[in-house]
Amino acid sequence: MSIPDTQLTEQVEAALRRVEDPRMEMNVFEAGLVEDVQVDDGDVVVEVALDEFGPQTGTGVTRAILAAVSNVEGVEGAHVEQASAPSLDEPVAMEQVDTVIAVASTKGGVGKSTVATQLACALSADADADVALFDADVYGPNVPSLLGVEGPIRADEEDRAVPVSAGPLQVMSVGLMTEGEGPLAWRGAMVHDALTELFETTAWDDPDVMVVDLPPGTGDVALTTLQEVPVDGVVFVTTPFHTSVEDTRRSLDLFEENGVPVLGAVVNMDHFTCDCGREHDLFPRGDVADALDVPVLARIPFAHEFQERPTPGEAPEAFADLAAAVDAAAADVDRIDVPDDAVDLRGQPPERRYDLVREAVEERADGESVYLVSDRDPAPAGEFVVELLGESGDPADVLSEFAVERRGPDEWVLAATP
Repeated sequence: MSIPDTQLTEQVEAALRRVEDPRMEMNVFEAGLVEDVQVDDGDVVVEVALDEFGPQTGTGVTRAILAAVSNVEGVEGAHVEQASAPSLDEPVAMEQVDTVIAVASTKGGVGKSTVATQLACALSADADADVALFDADVYGPNVPSLLGVEGPIRADEEDRAVPVSAGPLQVMSVGLMTEGEGPLAWRGAMVHDALTELFETTAWDDPDVMVVDLPPGTGDVALTTLQEVPVDGVVFVTTPFHTSVEDTRRSLDLFEENGVPVLGAVVNMDHFTCDCGREHDLFPRGDVADALDVPVLARIPFAHEFQERPTPGEAPEAFADLAAAVDAAAADVDRIDVPDDAVDLRGQPPERRYDLVREAVEERADGESVYLVSDRDPAPAGEFVVELLGESGDPADVLSEFAVERRGPDEWVLAATP
């Protein structure tokens, strides 16, 4: 007697829940690989989304699904079909992402990629937030290995690179551009061109937050990122060792000079807890917050659990706390909202700059703010604004201070509000 289709569908789905996604410690249903299961009088068709797998791994998953379904009592025939790739209605570019957080380090080997990946996984635990992870570490793209995702990446109909999925997380990495495991021997111009293309053409599915894993140091990739991507804040990863802290202090200047707020530091491998329950320092203890003059967002211990594969949508407590601290720090960044009609002083000779400032003050409505954009520190222009407002004779116009914000090496903004 044949088994009713409804009952057989339940049995097939139960069997599929015993098939693991080789990238993560979850079954193919939880990983979102199974798009549909169709049962018709003993014939079963399973639609799967395997476009983010390499050929070898994709074949292995297909065989495992076929074997699981074929062993279900009542199944006469089993087939696995590739589900059509979902098309994004309106993919967005990086500059359209609400919040971009860069994770940087001065030295390699301090756990930067692990922190970046765990941070993204922790942020994606919020069901209301769509999170993306961009691995910009050209010379050591470790994110695919950490998450167990494979390339090569595919392109959509508009020839835009489509991120792969790791559970709820969107992932893009230079390491997904090839299937080989050889070193990426790229020179500066090649690095700049490859990253710029990915920055500009990746078809993101409208994430709310993006974590960017930068390579260690302050070379071409970091500079390219600061030039091409509107980074809202950077988190530095360091160990407590004094040379790592000293080098990190010097690297902070690069981001500050490019107008990127430093949200704080993560002290990785801060300590370990032995089997006896006592904590031990791995490095000589120092005041990292005082040495860097930035907040310490988290002190991450050296622990075996952090050496396991990160799980998107979940995170150990230490990284969940880090995600909360990063959220709070990013929310506290007070950025000047510059209107489109701000006075642009860039490229103007000194005498013309003062004329433009005077015109802006005279033409503004009573009580209206004055906004300037300059290619140098606009503090002298701000003092001129104060002087002009004082000359207006209206007490409501007089202000004692103004806000200046550096947006990049050659971009400053000023807001003078009565």
